[in-house]
Amino acid sequence: MKLLHDTNLRLRPSILMLFVILTVPVFFAIVAVNYVSNEKIARANAEELVQRFSVEAIENVQHVFDPIKSLVRSAAAIGTEQPDFYVGKGSVNYLFSVVQHSDRIISAYVGLSDGSFRQARQIDPAVEIQGKLPPTGTRYADRWIDRPLGAAPIDHYVFLDAERRELGTSAQTTSYDPRSRLWYRTAQETRGLSVSDVDVFATLGLVGFTVGAPFYTDGKLTGVAAADITLDGLSDYLSERKISPGTLSYILDHQGRVIANSDRAKTYASQGGKVELQHITSLGNDVPAVAFSFRPRDSERSFSFKHGGRDYLASLTTLPAAFGKKWQLFVITPLDDFTSAFDDHNKKLFFFGLVAIALQILIIYFLSSVISSPLERLALKVTKIQDLEGQNLPALHSPIREVALLSRAIDTLDTAVKSFAAFVPVGLVRQLLESDQKLELGGHSRFLTIFFSDLEAFSSLSEEVPSQELLLRVSAYLEVVTRAVNEEHGTIDKFIGDGVMAFWGAPALLDDHAQKSCFAALRIREGMKELNARWEAAGTKPLNVRIGIHSDAVLVGNIGSKERMSYTVMGDGVNIAARLEGINKEYGTRICISHAVFKEAGERLCVRPIDDVTVKGRRSRIPVYELMGAYGLGPQFEADEATVRLCRLTRNAYEALIADDHEQALSRYQAVLAEYPDDPVAREMVRRLTVDPARRTPLQMSR
Repeated sequence: MKLLHDTNLRLRPSILMLFVILTVPVFFAIVAVNYVSNEKIARANAEELVQRFSVEAIENVQHVFDPIKSLVRSAAAIGTEQPDFYVGKGSVNYLFSVVQHSDRIISAYVGLSDGSFRQARQIDPAVEIQGKLPPTGTRYADRWIDRPLGAAPIDHYVFLDAERRELGTSAQTTSYDPRSRLWYRTAQETRGLSVSDVDVFATLGLVGFTVGAPFYTDGKLTGVAAADITLDGLSDYLSERKISPGTLSYILDHQGRVIANSDRAKTYASQGGKVELQHITSLGNDVPAVAFSFRPRDSERSFSFKHGGRDYLASLTTLPAAFGKKWQLFVITPLDDFTSAFDDHNKKLFFFGLVAIALQILIIYFLSSVISSPLERLALKVTKIQDLEGQNLPALHSPIREVALLSRAIDTLDTAVKSFAAFVPVGLVRQLLESDQKLELGGHSRFLTIFFSDLEAFSSLSEEVPSQELLLRVSAYLEVVTRAVNEEHGTIDKFIGDGVMAFWGAPALLDDHAQKSCFAALRIREGMKELNARWEAAGTKPLNVRIGIHSDAVLVGNIGSKERMSYTVMGDGVNIAARLEGINKEYGTRICISHAVFKEAGERLCVRPIDDVTVKGRRSRIPVYELMGAYGLGPQFEADEATVRLCRLTRNAYEALIADDHEQALSRYQAVLAEYPDDPVAREMVRRLTVDPARRTPLQMSR
């Protein structure tokens, strides 16, 4: 009987420890669940906002362009219906109506197929035009380019105030040709409404893109109507609309280059009239670069990533195909913008929780002493009962009802044990008191390994050797077997005359029970070699051991009657193991194992196949192997080169045998016998194949 104090645990610290074990993890679990829940809420809120912002931003970008596209379409339609409309000044008012439609439109113009050009545009008074500043108060300009025959084109400017009153003029020759510009060529190539790639507006000195539409007369290109929008307008839009203070948003082209950004940072450069956009990964801020590298390649779902100790949520959404450009909206937002309030709440919860737990520990510490002190005295009383010594201890009185009941029960136990000891030997009583298991009949099925060993020609030996000497020699053999089985953690079931039955895998579970049984067999083989060497040196005949090993599912448990029990194994697998031990006699081998054992432990064993045999009552054949050695057990157990070669040659012959190529099998077994004339397996197989070439009658295992 094991007592509480045997574990070196006392009740008071155990109660405290139990409280801490049960309470602290629950507290931390609550904090963790609260933290995870809050984070999920914040993440879900952030994902919803990012999704909503992406949808709204894409719609707004489209809304920015849709009216402009409609105006450009209308301008192109007028050019189609009235081919001469943009030749004269009659189109100026219409172009100015387009410019004044939105602050985002900085100019509206038409380039004709003959190279002439008509434009209504906004003017920056601080920017020189044709080498000089425009007149004070200039807000707009009416511009056109004439191309006289045989003369250089002339670029005309009429400067206008906010009310479009004329303030001055300017004119000079120019090399500007609208037909060579990107907006013209893009509209010409697409033959429909188009949004150009980012370009430099030559006359404005700004970077932006153009919405253009061609118009035709009799199927021939007459010109292109267009309107300009700068990049700065899109950046302003992104900057004014943020999900949170730390949100970054970008509009990218199909190659990941930045068209607009919420930081309003300049992400482009103009060199030689060409615009070079910065890629999202080459900005000064490395967060967009990291986010871009984490983007999903197979979908446009939102995704999260961690950088610099912070969690981020990002979304990369492509504008609809109807927009005409493969632009993408890239949104990055830090999660702590949404979780900061939750984090403060969690910190307060954690602090007050720790204070509450500390107070509870103090209270429980004092209350537990009320229970622990009387229980410790009762434990001392039970120890005295177990020793069966001394007089009855005085009764313990406690105000706690359960402790008082336990005290009376222990007093009754003390009286009963002492009375029982008066009729039964004290040693037996102590054994019963100290036992942890209740013995009862019954068993269960378990997959384990069964071992049988026997002495070769023991009947003849018993007739030749005096009984006392025979007893000593058999005892020495049984000692070798017992030592080997115990060393490999096996269980000896019984001694059957000169035979031994043992098994591995019960009562203690063993994952490598088949391997350990084979190791034990090899240890027995080596132990008998030493024992026989001593006997032969003394002029006594040696004893040869034959062993059979099989792995199978059998019944294991206490078998017998209530008066007498035996812990053993039963089942068909036991019979097979016994017959494997007997089959050694047929082939002249020492250790035979079944295929089930080889399947369980073959990688550590050196074996050779012997034959496929039958078992009475079974239709299928059982492959039988001879155990020759083992790897990793020790140098004396490993097979030498000659043994390894013998195994290889035998395996080749066996393969021909099971393939029913009996002629080839006979030839190979004869080759084995030629190289190893003392090999009993090859000799037996040659004999069998010679007597029965068709091998019609397989060997049947018998005891």
